[in-house]
Amino acid sequence: MKRVCDVVVVGAGPAGLLAAGRAAMLGAKVLLLEKMEKPARKLRITGKGRCNITNMRPLEEQLQEIHPEPRFLRQAFGAFFNRDLIALLEANGVPTKTERGDRVFPASDRAWDVAEALVAWAKGQGVEIVSRARVESLVIEDGAFSGLIFTHADATHRVEARCGVIATGGLSYPATGSTGDGHRFAEAAGHSIAPLRPSLVAIRTEPACEATGLRLRNVRLTLWVDGKKKASEFGEAEFTDRGLDGPIVLRLSRRIVDFLAAGRKVEAALDLKPALDVPTLEARLDRAFAPAAPLRDVLRSLLPAQLVEAFAARLGPAPRRKELIALLKDLRFQVTGHGPWEEAIVTAGGVALKGVDPRTLASRVVENLFFAGEVLDLDANTGGYNLQIAFSTGWLAGESAAKRLAPATPI
Repeated sequence: MKRVCDVVVVGAGPAGLLAAGRAAMLGAKVLLLEKMEKPARKLRITGKGRCNITNMRPLEEQLQEIHPEPRFLRQAFGAFFNRDLIALLEANGVPTKTERGDRVFPASDRAWDVAEALVAWAKGQGVEIVSRARVESLVIEDGAFSGLIFTHADATHRVEARCGVIATGGLSYPATGSTGDGHRFAEAAGHSIAPLRPSLVAIRTEPACEATGLRLRNVRLTLWVDGKKKASEFGEAEFTDRGLDGPIVLRLSRRIVDFLAAGRKVEAALDLKPALDVPTLEARLDRAFAPAAPLRDVLRSLLPAQLVEAFAARLGPAPRRKELIALLKDLRFQVTGHGPWEEAIVTAGGVALKGVDPRTLASRVVENLFFAGEVLDLDANTGGYNLQIAFSTGWLAGESAAKRLAPATPI
């Protein structure tokens, strides 16, 4: 069976929905293909179901949170940024709220509402969405995109389209449909793919602390590589049965994954009392260590209950104050690994940026082909930045594809 359209978009996540909707808004006939049974599967569960859709920090501050080439996004952010996204959502029945760290969420705290609103908006622009449509290959003729082949309902279909947008996501949360399809299409078309690895992911440590589930606020995590301090983050951390998780761990995880892959020795050190310098801590311990005071009583005065036994085991039966202070200020773990793709929030790596025009997100290799979202070699820290990348690149890719269709203005 053959279908004909102006723009075909592959992947109905946040980038694909914005690309399809924007292209249709500009008059293009748009077909949006999604291989899962419902659009925006990953979006519906992001942020533990709350959906941190964006961040209200200024452009320059947001760029500092993005890897590896934040300047690549200036045109995309210029075309569609945080306030534009909020306006779009609120116009479609999803009011928002801004929380600590300038993070923006739907007022309902329901990611599902965001997904449904964007699907309805895209359809309202005239986009045809076909679910359970598995794209098999792109059709490229004389160096230009001319369509694709997909299967749906046990039948094979050929789409003839003047432009295509690849917005298939990365490899994180593969159960939602992110299985690297777009990278395979891009590579087959001649694009280079930067190495794919999980980011914003929990780490495995040795030993794993016995305080599973304990969440710590206002602590500092320092990353040590081959005995040298590389980075540190202040905020919240969580102990798991296999290691460490939480916002400060996630923010360091991209570097940890890369260092581990390079065979480096990686350690993570928790400062449980970052607000207290050593002299102040010594004075506090002088008061706590009353004559014959049991060690566990001292530890209970300093630590959450779940950490008392773990500290007692590390300190031994007769610890000195210096040993306890060292442990409070430098609770160190050997990092042995990280969580799998199923646990990673985002993918680092992807379609190499050198092969994509940042002004339009058009391929520099194949004419009339565009890329958007996590399929690109762009990722960011937690805080709403990754979704903003998806929304902004989707909008610009869809806009560029639609404008590519317009006839040249006569001279």
